Amino acid sequence: MVSNKRPNESVDTLVIGGGPAGLTGALRLQELDATRVPLVIEAGDRVGGIARTESHRGYRFDIGGHRFFTKVPEVKAFWEDLMGDDFIDVPRSSRIYYRGCFFDYPLRVGNALGNLGLMESARSGLSWMKWRMFPVRNEENFEEWVCNRFGGRLYWHFFRTYTEKVWGIPGTEIQADWAAQRIKDLSLFKAVVDAVFKRGESTSLIKSFKYPRLGPGQLWERAADRIESQGGEVRLDIAATALQHDGERILEVELESRNGDRRRVTPRSVLSSMPLTQLVRAMNPPAPPEVLEACDGLRYRDFLIVTLVLDHADPFPDNWIYIHEPNVKVGRIQNFRAWSKEMVPDDSTASIGMEYFCHEGDGLWASDDETLIELASKELAELGLAPASSVVDGKVIRQKKAYPVYDAGYQDRVETIRQWLEGFKNLETSGRNGMHRYNNQDHSMVSAMVAAERLIDPVHAGDPWSVNVERSYQEEFRVKPRTEERVVDA
Repeated sequence: MVSNKRPNESVDTLVIGGGPAGLTGALRLQELDATRVPLVIEAGDRVGGIARTESHRGYRFDIGGHRFFTKVPEVKAFWEDLMGDDFIDVPRSSRIYYRGCFFDYPLRVGNALGNLGLMESARSGLSWMKWRMFPVRNEENFEEWVCNRFGGRLYWHFFRTYTEKVWGIPGTEIQADWAAQRIKDLSLFKAVVDAVFKRGESTSLIKSFKYPRLGPGQLWERAADRIESQGGEVRLDIAATALQHDGERILEVELESRNGDRRRVTPRSVLSSMPLTQLVRAMNPPAPPEVLEACDGLRYRDFLIVTLVLDHADPFPDNWIYIHEPNVKVGRIQNFRAWSKEMVPDDSTASIGMEYFCHEGDGLWASDDETLIELASKELAELGLAPASSVVDGKVIRQKKAYPVYDAGYQDRVETIRQWLEGFKNLETSGRNGMHRYNNQDHSMVSAMVAAERLIDPVHAGDPWSVNVERSYQEEFRVKPRTEERVVDA
């Protein structure tokens, strides 16, 4: 079980963050060198980070939805080793709700044409042809990237509203590389070909995925148990608040528990997955002015999920539904039984997750739980999915810094911070927030594997910042075996 023992004054490797990156990094350290003793600290009350599983009166729910799909063999082996028979196969089922209609996603030509109508379908096709003939040559933002591949009318219908709900800023302020990373190789032509021939080859359009029987947190709880069974330690409700350094090495780290108790530890090395901005601001002496200025410019999007328990079984079969309707605030709706039957304890009820994207401190974030449950119930009814009167219980979970924002200038800011952190010989960063990179779960794990290797062998190991997300999906990435050198594609 995960323990809460007080750490020794001196620790081997301090791992900051008990999410996918931190736990993967700790296990990789132990795999490569059995003498390494990682101490993992997690500010929350359970492991898993954004991939944790929360529960309420027997109902389990996923924070944001996590499909387990990868083409990186080492990640696949990691998952299967920990989960065994509890790693179930789940068919992907998702749709888009827009203008009172459900659009299948992945695209089905007949469904899309029927919902849009022949006239609007023809206009969308002409718009696509126009953008193919006269594309924006230098794609700088999300809107340009999508329009070049789908046309302006389909961007307006299927991308604009949902994307702006997620990020809270116009598509023209989101950088094109976010679209290239998240939507990957998808285009209108490829989507139609996949739909007609049912190939499903695009990473964005996978047809099935793996999932832990009791939610993603089950996997990370097992990872924590494995770390401890191998001599490491995982401590909850502990945050790193200050990192003392001499300009080349981290000398001491101040840890603070939830009850205010503070203690300093002296680490041999540090692997951090805490938000990049928090890491820099925790440094003492402070970072140079230009680094602090770069931190000030990095932004995050926060997130909350309102889980509703209904007095009847599933109102829809999908894993989740994307809500492109501009007249409601909800951005995505999950049906947790569609992920795993064991997420819901009573077959006569349903557990529905209403996801809202917001900023910490804004109106949604600051609303009390009762108000949010009432809002979610009302919008569920407005969308025609279930009457508000069928909601018998609810639970609200808020998640800070869920999404690093890819706005103008973020790359230069991250590079300024990265170059400064490179000067510390015993510090590595990894993961989504640890690198301010909107990674999938498997990509966060890969960066942690490489970071752990670098702490052990900085001369021959690769650079976690150079792990190419796209190439890892094309299986060109390999983690270094015990007896061989590994080269990370740049």
